[in-house]
Amino acid sequence: MEFVTLNNGIKMPKLGYGVYQVDPAECERCVLDAISVGYRSIDTAQAYANEEGVGAAIKKCGVKRDELFITTKVWISNGGYEKAKRSIDESLKKLQTDYIDLMLIHQPFNDYYGSYRAMTECYKQGKIRAIGVSNFYPDRLIDICQFAEVTPAVNQVETHVFHQQQKAHEIMDKYGVKHQSWGPFAEGRKDYFVNPVLVEIGKKYNKTSAQVALRFLLQSDVIVIPKSVRKSRMEENFNVFDFVLTDADMNAIRALDENSSAFFSHYDPDTVEFLTGLGK
Repeated sequence: MEFVTLNNGIKMPKLGYGVYQVDPAECERCVLDAISVGYRSIDTAQAYANEEGVGAAIKKCGVKRDELFITTKVWISNGGYEKAKRSIDESLKKLQTDYIDLMLIHQPFNDYYGSYRAMTECYKQGKIRAIGVSNFYPDRLIDICQFAEVTPAVNQVETHVFHQQQKAHEIMDKYGVKHQSWGPFAEGRKDYFVNPVLVEIGKKYNKTSAQVALRFLLQSDVIVIPKSVRKSRMEENFNVFDFVLTDADMNAIRALDENSSAFFSHYDPDTVEFLTGLGK
């Protein structure tokens, strides 16, 4: 496994396992499978309703807690200092752990500055080892970097070959924030897994299009957390450290960038109304 060093010195695996949309009833099994494959970074969230499954797997996996890297996120409905503070304690209970390795603000809505203060306080108390944000576009990220007491360690945003976030990546680099991808496969949209560029490059290395896509992000200094409920696919996604894309490969994949979301935009009023509505 390869690691990145966050801006507070904490080391984080470059490849992790995400449990977004993993049924709470099978989350424990999925996380145990992922850990058995070799994953040590697990990404969940309050909004996923499966923190308990992750916590149960942590207890049963047989891997020492300090060898695992657990991420969760404060949801919009828990926005604000007091609610966020209570929700962090609740996440700790559900995860059955004394500390969370990385806590993110899930969406830049509601009183996220209040949430960030609560996270900062818990960070100072040792309940959280690193704090960061998710879905913060460059304008919001710059704002919180300029004024927050603790600079975010990570910004988790939609990132895949069709939406590479190159400009956002430059801003993150400028402020010492690590770029993490959610949706590294765009959930299969845009015929992702049969894209001819990815397929042809994969043939050179005896790799799948998915492995090529993950390798591209890793070589672009992006942390990835692919999700699958199938152990064979978990293994496939994990085996991306035994080959290196050439400059020509990287440039061919960079040319796929459409510079637009495959899902939604936080600049779209309808999207903002929908997301903020989920927080009430």
